[in-house]
Amino acid sequence: MRDWTMKLSATLFSIIAMAIGVGVLGCDKPASNTASPAGSKVKIGYLVKQPDEPWFQTEWAFAQKAADENGFELIKIGTTDGEKALAAIDNLAANGAKGFVICTPDTRLGPAIVAKAKANDLKLMTVDDQFVGSDGKVMADVHHLGVAARDVGHVSGQSLMDEFKKRKWPLEQTAACIVTFDELDTAHERTEGIIEKLIEGGFPKERIFRAPQKTTDIPGSFDAANVLLTQHGDVKNWLVAGMNDTASLGAVRALEGRNFNADNAIAIGINGTDCIDELRKPKATGFYGSMFVSAPQEGRTAAEILYHWIKDGTQPPLDTRTKAVLITRENFQDVLHKEGIL
Repeated sequence: MRDWTMKLSATLFSIIAMAIGVGVLGCDKPASNTASPAGSKVKIGYLVKQPDEPWFQTEWAFAQKAADENGFELIKIGTTDGEKALAAIDNLAANGAKGFVICTPDTRLGPAIVAKAKANDLKLMTVDDQFVGSDGKVMADVHHLGVAARDVGHVSGQSLMDEFKKRKWPLEQTAACIVTFDELDTAHERTEGIIEKLIEGGFPKERIFRAPQKTTDIPGSFDAANVLLTQHGDVKNWLVAGMNDTASLGAVRALEGRNFNADNAIAIGINGTDCIDELRKPKATGFYGSMFVSAPQEGRTAAEILYHWIKDGTQPPLDTRTKAVLITRENFQDVLHKEGIL
């Protein structure tokens, strides 16, 4: 995930209010977008918040495969902010789309996006990140497909603990750097899950340090980790984890600047799509591995579920979850080849 704003400004409030108003006014309109003309393809939108990220490019690619195999048209749109997301929904409806999958640029736009979808009579499904309502709670009544955030955090933390124990590092010389971004609920759930597993595995709570990043990219993580490393210059060995690959990679770069390497650092990411070049390096780095969450599976499945919901009236479960598997330098090529990424 790249840097994107999480601040609700006056403009955002007005966007949400306007969208909700349109949704309310549109509730009395007869459903007119429920069937495609005979012989025409069903059109589905796929909106992502960071279209340049390998993760979302992979989701798009496999959603397109689903479209090619099932005979529907996929409209791919990058929506990097709230205004673009809401405008894209109107554009989809104007172009005859029947629904859309979205990874929103701001989870708090959920009520506005739902209102827009209802006003335009579009079926809606979220992927990766769930919407958050005005009460601060997840909007569980919106269909969603993604990984169970705290669960993948647990697997990440357990994998980190397993490798730490294998190396038999002294506890008193080791600390954990957990790169956090609590403004995003999914990120918070992942990192809290990591910390829970470390503590459960016997790692001292007082030696687990949070490094809050201001931006969700490698530079943001690099800066956050650098601050933490300066504060704890006596640590000899570091365990590193975060909400995704870039969070861990940024911390690894910061560690490398202080002469830490694969011998005294263990970093594990999440996603498995932004670390391929790192795992391909001829010499091992402090980046040990990543929890691979299947972007191909999510892209294909989300598109297919929505298509059959539109075409056949097969309403999907409200919440569909995928799992994660650890990939390292030893197995990443086999795993990603089976997924169709390599």
